[in-house]
Amino acid sequence: MKLFGKKEEKKSCCCSGDCTSETMEHAEMTKKEDGIKVLGSGCAKCIALENATRTAISEMNLDLNIEHITDFTQIASYGVMSTPALVMNGKVVSYGKVLTIDEVKSIIEREKHGSL
Repeated sequence: MKLFGKKEEKKSCCCSGDCTSETMEHAEMTKKEDGIKVLGSGCAKCIALENATRTAISEMNLDLNIEHITDFTQIASYGVMSTPALVMNGKVVSYGKVLTIDEVKSIIEREKHGSL
């Protein structure tokens, strides 16, 4: 029994060691895709954000796809530590709260001038 010996170093990453080169490559490719993504585990708050986003898009008469990402490796690749999060064209525009329909509309209008 060593009380003061050198500790073993454990390699860790953002996805609890579940990442492989394939999963990280897939996460990076997903980040580059255009469109709207809701990041979250699928809890009630994440679903509420997705519903608000779908309603906002419908009310604005836009034809945009929404993808709900629940894979922690992909969520971590965005640098998001607090969900739900909203991503537009690879850019995190909100995280850690459920947006109202009007807030989503405002964000879409702001981002639309960029590349949506």
